[in-house]
Amino acid sequence: MRSSGPDASSPAPRGDFPALRRTVRGGRPLVYLDSAATSQKPSSVIDAVEGMLTVRNGSVKRGAHQLAEEASLAFEEARGRVAAFVGADPGEVVWTSGSTQALNLLAYVMSNASAGRGESVASTPLTERLRVGPGDSIVTTRAEHHANLVPWQELCARTGASLRWIDCDERGRLDPATLSAVDETTKLVAFAHVSNVTGAIAPVDRIVGAAASVGALTVLDACQSVPHMPVDFHGLGVDFAAFSGHKMLGPTGIGALYGRRELLEAMPPYQFGGSMVEVVTMEGTTYMPPPERFEAGTQPVAEAVGMGAAADYLTDVGMERVAEHEHRLAERLLAGIADIPGVRVLGPDEAVDRTGTVAFAVEGVHPHDVGQVLDMAGVAVRTGHHCAQPIHRHFGVRSSTRASLGPYNTADDVDAFLNALTDVRPYFGVEG
Repeated sequence: MRSSGPDASSPAPRGDFPALRRTVRGGRPLVYLDSAATSQKPSSVIDAVEGMLTVRNGSVKRGAHQLAEEASLAFEEARGRVAAFVGADPGEVVWTSGSTQALNLLAYVMSNASAGRGESVASTPLTERLRVGPGDSIVTTRAEHHANLVPWQELCARTGASLRWIDCDERGRLDPATLSAVDETTKLVAFAHVSNVTGAIAPVDRIVGAAASVGALTVLDACQSVPHMPVDFHGLGVDFAAFSGHKMLGPTGIGALYGRRELLEAMPPYQFGGSMVEVVTMEGTTYMPPPERFEAGTQPVAEAVGMGAAADYLTDVGMERVAEHEHRLAERLLAGIADIPGVRVLGPDEAVDRTGTVAFAVEGVHPHDVGQVLDMAGVAVRTGHHCAQPIHRHFGVRSSTRASLGPYNTADDVDAFLNALTDVRPYFGVEG
């Protein structure tokens, strides 16, 4: 059995998170190592959401009464705080239900532009950059979450473009030798900042540079980076980015699409209804400028305010502190796994250019069984293919178990996980 000794404090105190104060099976304290799936929420976020629902509930931008004014102000102030948190301007942040909707939004906008709908908004050289068709290619990677792969497959199927991908090396990192997938036919390159399986950090500069050299747009899946390290979309030089509130200590049902302002202005809408129109006649319609152009219908106001509160909380904690703390825990986690026989890390086995998301396979034990044994010890992890089947096939497995760190985790959490993992193979009588 391992013992951590004195517990290293976390930059986000456990006391701030009501869920982390509860006990689970057998009265054990909860050890939460599933932040890559969804993070726990601090009281400040819960209070912000509750406040909107209880005393400031109003329809945004649709009323002259005080509640509507307060709701509209809170809604837009939250947009500004989230934009500042990721290094963007408020007008470059479109509210969505999460990163999946953000990526589908962009894919459908490009489909509409390719069908000629871009002319209904504006006719600029940027409109042509959004159009794809036969002879064009879209490039993604083998390491993607399905949400950053399937929409591009579907866009290719609708437009006649071809899909290519940057491959992975034996440790699951993107292989620079396969950047040749990006060539003069490429219109868009979509890739994850951090893999949700291997935790590997992508070489953003190299990929953005390769895309820029051929005039291709770049789309960054930032779900696994925004909650764990400082992120500056302007500094990274990407054209678009998607991220989710519930992975960065915020509520579910809210996320955002970042897009460079001039690109958003060139994009036709993809959903239609209230709040995104300027003038509607029986003969035709004109549309609002972005970001409102892409926010049809009633918006998740309380959730947006909660995401703004989450950005405030993480800003106060300091993302440099979060990254440093999680790096130290990742070193401890990886070193501990290396000492356990029959456990293979799927991804880099050293805490270099990676986050604290660690997927692994246990010889002779199905991942779901691994997860259940850990759960009996009070340790919450993720099991399955993590919506990333291609990279699991790359490692020769169908699924895995995944432990993932958050800013509230401690050395004691890591040691509790390692102690429970040590017991998995003996529990099932697996030797060796």
